[in-house]
This record gives sequence, structure tokens and C-alpha cells, in this order.
Amino acid sequence: MNTVNSEKLSSARFSEATNAFVEIFTASVDFDKRMAQQDIQGSIAHATMLAACNILTEQERDDIIRGLTQISEEITSGAFVWSIKQEDVHMNIEARLTDLIGIAGKKLHTGRSRNDQVATDIRLYLRYEISQISAELNRLQNAILALAEQHAATIMPGFTHLQVAQPITLGHHLMAWFEMLNRDYDRLQDCCKRLNIMPLGAAALAGTSYPIDRHLTAELLGFSRPSANSLDSVSDRDFAIEFTAAASLIMMHLSRFSEELVLWTSAQFDFISLPDAFCTGSSIMPQKKNPDVPELVRGKSGRVTGHLVSLLMLMKSQPLAYNKDNQEDKEPLFDTVDTLINCLRAYADMVPHIEAKKTNMYNAAKRGFATATDLADYLVRKGMAFRDAHEIVGLAVRLGIESSRDLSELSLAELQEFSPLITDEVFDCLSLEGSVAARKHIGGTAPDTVRAAIATAREQIMARNLV
Repeated sequence: MNTVNSEKLSSARFSEATNAFVEIFTASVDFDKRMAQQDIQGSIAHATMLAACNILTEQERDDIIRGLTQISEEITSGAFVWSIKQEDVHMNIEARLTDLIGIAGKKLHTGRSRNDQVATDIRLYLRYEISQISAELNRLQNAILALAEQHAATIMPGFTHLQVAQPITLGHHLMAWFEMLNRDYDRLQDCCKRLNIMPLGAAALAGTSYPIDRHLTAELLGFSRPSANSLDSVSDRDFAIEFTAAASLIMMHLSRFSEELVLWTSAQFDFISLPDAFCTGSSIMPQKKNPDVPELVRGKSGRVTGHLVSLLMLMKSQPLAYNKDNQEDKEPLFDTVDTLINCLRAYADMVPHIEAKKTNMYNAAKRGFATATDLADYLVRKGMAFRDAHEIVGLAVRLGIESSRDLSELSLAELQEFSPLITDEVFDCLSLEGSVAARKHIGGTAPDTVRAAIATAREQIMARNLV
């Protein structure tokens, strides 16, 4: 007589036990057990639906829910014993349920497969994690708004090509970061719309012959609707790829923030000071204060982008429907979630304690002829064609370079040598304060405009939190 590995719930088909190495190699319980509460949540809804459709008795439903509730408590307390022999989170929970309540536990899997079960669990898990990530995004955005409000009028150089371009305010610069995160927040919510569709009931790939009510299950689990095609339901991982793409964009933005913070804390810029709690020293150079958190976040951006590529490559050659390849979707997805939420948390904690060195920023804005465009605009307002004004200002800048003076430090007589249109009111345009104050249109760097943008942003966050 052939022997089977009776410890496994799905072993009857086989005539010999699974090779010990293969058992370890194919198991996923070590990482997918983090979806245990979602698995239990889905199973309770499934059992409730089966009873409503008279596929289970009410007593069987109640026994299943009681057993699953106990398992949930065991997992939360750490008392639950995970077994690699049961392969994954689903079979571990089902085996324990059968131990607790007997034959009713074996009936839970009626009308479903691990294929639609895991697809549902991942969606439930990711839906919850997106809500947590969104909360951290909100927290970081609020921190940025508070800092921007403090520095709505703090003048600093704006850069293109990392060269001084025009004077702006620090508040305006911080609001650029806010806008990046605003798009990120919207992308996550949009991702959630496609994520929030329920695969449960698709079974292995073709649906089930049992008279189930998928709309009821979707309602119980908070999904917007059941999925429309059973083949697609069990094989679709677009939602995980889409989330990881959104996460990659967030991490790219955080990496850009990080690059600027690293530059600004350097002795060459010396624009800001980061809190000591977010920096470390050197093992050999006692004077060092290294911006480790921004550097680490910058480094982790590549990690998340790598996960995106990994998921794309995982799915690109898979035929319909489910394949074991899909087991490889979880580790990159889980690590993306962990990395993203930790980076956002670190930034949300750090940003409120950034100290701006206003004098250094102001003096840096005076270097590099940051108001050259203002002089050109002044001449245009006097009736000169912009290209002619551009050439004249270039000549004035050359004089400034040769004499080591800013445009605002040139005399009126010297400026008038380049154009008789220049009069003494030009110096209002050449001051840093005058330059930023003049840019008072929507999206401009004028302090009052920045304050108005901050007020609008706060209204946006308040509205989203009320939904």
C-alpha cells in the first residue's frame, strides 16, 4: 500500500512524502503569515456567506467563526504554532481550525480555492497598509506645511543645474515638496479603487458550482464589487505592481528631498541643521555630524524601485491562470510596504525639527547674480525687447563678475552705461526682497502667495481626512 504525508491537508494525491528540501523551498508561511488576520477576516466572511446560501448550517458557521476568533487571539498573543509542513498561512489556519472544531473546519474551504483566497488576502492586506501609509503621508505633509509657514519669507537661492538662478523663499521650496507628496497621496487613493475589487469566489480559476453570493461576501469585506472574470481574478497582480509603482514614485520624491537635505547640511552650503537624533558621528573624525537618515532614505529608494522591476518581471511571461511563480509576489510587496512606511515615519518625525540658517541662505542668494532676470524684466517693462534686455543684463553681469560685486552693488551711473532706460527705482527690483515680493501670482514665491498656498493645502488635507 502506498503511504501519504497525512500531516498535510492537501497530500492525498501523492504516493510519497514531499522531499524535505522541497518542503522548505516551496513553503511561504515564514513570510505570508503576516496576512493571517486578513485570512481570518476573509474566512469569516466566506463562512457567513455560505451559511446565508444554505451551504453551511448556522451551527457550522458559528463554530467556524468561534474557532477563527480563537485562532486570531492565539496569533495576536504569539501562542499560535506555525508549521512549515502546512506550507502557508491559509493551510496553517485551516489545520488549527479543524483541530479546534472538528469536521466543520474542513467545510470552510467549500466554494473557494487557495488561489482566490490568497488573491483576496493580499488585497485586504494592501488596502489596510495603504491606509497606514496615507496617514504617514498626511503627517509628513502637515510637518512640511508647519515648517513652510515659519519660513514663508525666509529668502534663499533657487537653483537650476545646481547653480544659483533666482531668489525664492524657503517656504516656497518646501511647498514644492508638499506638491510632490500631494500627487503621491492621490495616486495611492486611485490605486485603491482598482485594488478594492474582490476575487473570492473565483475558486481555482473557473468559479464554483455552489450557489454562492459573491456580492454578499464583497459587502461583508468592504469591497466595491466582486471581480468580473474568474481567470483574471486569481492571476491578476496588477494592483500589487501599481502600488509598488506608486511607492517607487514616493521613494523617488523622498530621495530628492534627501539629496537636498544632504547638500544643505554640508559645510559648502550650511543652509540647515538637522536634529542630532537623526544624525550620527564618525568612528574616527570627532567633528562629523552625518545626515544618516536622509542618506539611508536616498539609498532605500533604489530598493523599492528594484521591487517594482521584480514584480513586473515576475508577471511578464505567466500564462493564465494561477502559477506558483506568484508566491514570489509577497516578499517584494511586503518589503516595499515596510520600507515606505518607515521612511515616511522617519521624515515625518524629522522635518519639524529642521533648523534653517537664515543668514547663510540669504547671503547665498546674493551670490550668483540671482536678480539678473529681474533687471531684464525691468527693462522689458520700460519698452525694451526681452532679447535685447537679456544681452544688456549679460553685460552688466560681466561687470559684476570683473569687479566682484552683485548687480545691486553697481552704481546707477554704471548701470545707465548699459541702458539710459535704467533709473534709480531699479534698485527696488534688484533687492532680494523686491524680487520675491514681485512674484505674487498663483504658484509664485512671494511670501503672501506662499501663505495662501499653505492655507489652501491645509484645507485639502482637512477635506481628505473628513471623507
